[in-house]
Amino acid sequence: MENIRITSGILRGRMIRSPKSSLTHPMGSREKIALFNMITEYLPGARVLDAFAGSGALGIEALSRGASEVVFVEKNAKIALLIRDNLRGLDLEPQTEVIISEVGDYNSESDFDLIIADPPYDRFEIDEVAHLVEFLRVKGLFVLSHPDSSPVIPGLKLVKTRQYAGATISIYSKDA
Repeated sequence: MENIRITSGILRGRMIRSPKSSLTHPMGSREKIALFNMITEYLPGARVLDAFAGSGALGIEALSRGASEVVFVEKNAKIALLIRDNLRGLDLEPQTEVIISEVGDYNSESDFDLIIADPPYDRFEIDEVAHLVEFLRVKGLFVLSHPDSSPVIPGLKLVKTRQYAGATISIYSKDA
């Protein structure tokens, strides 16, 4: 296990646990700070989906910065238990739900203001990521961390792209 620091908001400085495993690749703190600075105005009161959740760090950061609810989707049951432990330790359970599922199989009856997808780069499949678009509200933001140039995602418009070392963060919006 390794510890990850929450970088801002009401939980700033608190630590969460992350598996030291090839199954997850936590976003670096520099990239995480840059990402959340780009979307900060969308966070207050937002309903967020943290896809490919890993330790849950991105969803927890969103809650720390004002999101009202986060749904975490993680396919590995042991890692999902770690997310639940992290949430319990921060007293965030009432605002969250942890779903054990492949992202491509995920289904929801409600939609989200913000979707954050940080898939494993060695198994990056645009179809799996694009499946999430149907759960994004009109005028919602879709954040994608990926290894190469920004992919075209049907139904979304690319708004902003930033590159950090081996990662690219692309932000898309869903228009009417």
